[in-house]
Amino acid sequence: MNPILNSLAEMGSLLVIPIFIPHEGCPHCCVFCNQRRISGVTEKQVSGADVQDTVQTWLERKGPKKRKVQVAFYGGSFTGLPQTRQQELLGAVAPFLEQGRVHSLRLSTRPDYIDQQRVALLRQYQVSTVELGVQSMNDQVLDLARRGHTAADVERAIPLLRQASMEIGVQLLLGLPADTRTSLRRTVERVIVLQPDFVRIYPLLVVRNSELADQYSRGEYTPLSLDKAVVLAAWMKARFDRAGIRVVRMGLQAGPELESSLLAGPWHPAFGELVASRLMLRKTRHLLAQAPSEGLIQVCINQRDQSVFRGMKSANVKRLQELGLWQRIQLSTESGLERGTVSLFSLT
Repeated sequence: MNPILNSLAEMGSLLVIPIFIPHEGCPHCCVFCNQRRISGVTEKQVSGADVQDTVQTWLERKGPKKRKVQVAFYGGSFTGLPQTRQQELLGAVAPFLEQGRVHSLRLSTRPDYIDQQRVALLRQYQVSTVELGVQSMNDQVLDLARRGHTAADVERAIPLLRQASMEIGVQLLLGLPADTRTSLRRTVERVIVLQPDFVRIYPLLVVRNSELADQYSRGEYTPLSLDKAVVLAAWMKARFDRAGIRVVRMGLQAGPELESSLLAGPWHPAFGELVASRLMLRKTRHLLAQAPSEGLIQVCINQRDQSVFRGMKSANVKRLQELGLWQRIQLSTESGLERGTVSLFSLT
């Protein structure tokens, strides 16, 4: 059995068993891509038997009862695989679905590899969630990144998946060559029009053995600073939140393979928390601006949001001190308050 398959992610009551098929099904090599480094996978091709062994192993382990189980294929362009290969991998999960031991299937693919025939095959094998590597909705940016697809492919793919009643995810990249604030804003607005169910936001990193690494070494590409990436991601998340679209992840998962191959870029193991902290500071300042100009103000947050509210190395507290606002704040916590929420009450 492939040892890389011995990985597990638990999200609340959902048990996700990830299976990596790095770079399979994709004939393109994007300028930023060195997928084996990013996923940490360097082993042989996963077989249907590997998939069955992995699922069986995790199902036999003890854990919370009554939790839902999802098998997720990550890393490749799944629907770009030959049909027989897709059937091999999906068919390996089919018995567990039929027995009710696995409840859903998820996979990632490219928007130009979605059509009626491919969607029909996914439905046949009860795939419920499809994530699309969209990255940008600007054709010039996509071309320079050598993505091999266009924004129009995205606009065709999402309605096809929606007609099949599938949950749709969109992956976006920050800091692509030639991307600007204007083109990024346009990307976000075009994605919102398409109404995916959720979004992942990743800052572009320069990793060894990629074309982007060569461009970086020649001075032809300058990655975003960490601060700028956080600012842009915070704006994106706020915009998606207002549109009712979930942002389920911001930043790549930390791991030794990624960190050892990283050359440059806005990397931070807690990138998502940095974004959340900036948004919470913004909410707090907005509410304080509307509060009485004098007297104490009670600021109430979820008790699990204390580190996010204070910021990395208390950066938010320091900023509020600089603005002369911190001394007016009496911080309190409430377990029932929605995460990410800030409530203010005047104490005078």
